[in-house]
Amino acid sequence: MLSDTAIWNSLRRSKQLTLIAGPCVIESEALCRKVAESLRKTCDKLGVNYVFKASFDKANRSSGLSFRGPGMAEGLAVLARIRARFGVPLLTDVHTEDQARAAAGAVDILQIPAFLCRQTDLIAAAVGTGKIVNLKKGQFLSPQEMGQVVKKAAGAGGHKLLVTERGTTFGYNNLVADMRSIPILRQFGFPVIFDATHSVQLPGAGGDRSGGQREMAPVLARCALAAGADGLFIETHPDPDHALSDGPNMIPLGQMARLLAGLVRLHAVVRALPASK
Repeated sequence: MLSDTAIWNSLRRSKQLTLIAGPCVIESEALCRKVAESLRKTCDKLGVNYVFKASFDKANRSSGLSFRGPGMAEGLAVLARIRARFGVPLLTDVHTEDQARAAAGAVDILQIPAFLCRQTDLIAAAVGTGKIVNLKKGQFLSPQEMGQVVKKAAGAGGHKLLVTERGTTFGYNNLVADMRSIPILRQFGFPVIFDATHSVQLPGAGGDRSGGQREMAPVLARCALAAGADGLFIETHPDPDHALSDGPNMIPLGQMARLLAGLVRLHAVVRALPASK
């Protein structure tokens, strides 16, 4: 099991691609095991720095009737067993200060959801745990405005931060990914992750649920690496069409090995290019 320091150092290595990936929500422990086992094998083979991701609670569903997950106590227990069995670092969302403090005992990275990225008390509680914190850029913010979020986190004592781009609201039920965001976010001094699957989400397009264009996620992932992203965030599921959350924008698990092989090659080429002045 890697220490917090070792995990943070591995995330900062620009020569190694970082992948944060897993199902959107914990549907079952069996699902989490299947995804973690498959991705760990693939990432070990390709030399990818892998972080398993799954949420114990999806608090911002389109409908109040949508599946949210098993809840904090059961969900964190599942995640702890995944880490023990597969030896992978863990990331999960937190929505409240109490969740941040509780989750810090079970996972390695606390994620501030995009819709909550300006919640000062939540950010302070997350960085106060001493854990790595992933700050997702709100769909309503420009990349320049995200600099204030980073300053807020750093001012609260956070020095192990990731910044994730996940698209910007473009009219109704649509997002657009502006690749100029990647170099702008990198100027803040922390690793930048690109969320390829949420960037192709079509928020609320299904009425009581979101739609998505999963076929475009690999395209945007390649674009983000070419623009200088340090890592990728990709949600995946063995059967996305029957997933309980965000299925339309998730990549089928069976396609991940081939996709990652190409992304690793592209990442190596980009990192070998001379630095621009």
